[in-house]
Amino acid sequence: MSIRLYVGNLPEDLSRQELEAVFADEGDSLSIKIITDRKTNKCRGFGFVTVNSEEKADEIIEKFNGYQLKENALKVERAQPRAKDTADEDSPAPSAPVPAGTASGGARRKGSGNSGSNNKSRRAGATQAESDSVQPDPRWAQELEKLKQLLAAQTTNT
Repeated sequence: MSIRLYVGNLPEDLSRQELEAVFADEGDSLSIKIITDRKTNKCRGFGFVTVNSEEKADEIIEKFNGYQLKENALKVERAQPRAKDTADEDSPAPSAPVPAGTASGGARRKGSGNSGSNNKSRRAGATQAESDSVQPDPRWAQELEKLKQLLAAQTTNT
């Protein structure tokens, strides 16, 4: 049974060969993977080492947790299984619902769409006062004003 170990606090300029050199004394039965940024191709600060046995995993954790690599103390621990509700980097984020009062003519706000799963967390903190202060598109301002007056007239007549 293979055991996957998380290796954290890796330097940004680290290459796979450098990390392999650190674990070279542990044998050839290791599999090493560094997680890199897609755009810059630099290390994102963590990676994974896969070993064949529980004993080897415990030995590597004991030996390399706190190991100094390019002035960074490594953090080595057993990798946690990925949560099922966490979105993969490869899968697109679900599209956000269109807020009420916006034109549905296909115009999208900058930053909406498949830019990541952070869209929900940014909007979650918005209060009612913030959403009321949003100004309408100037191209539709006159039409919106007419609609508001019509609605006000209807509510007062009934």
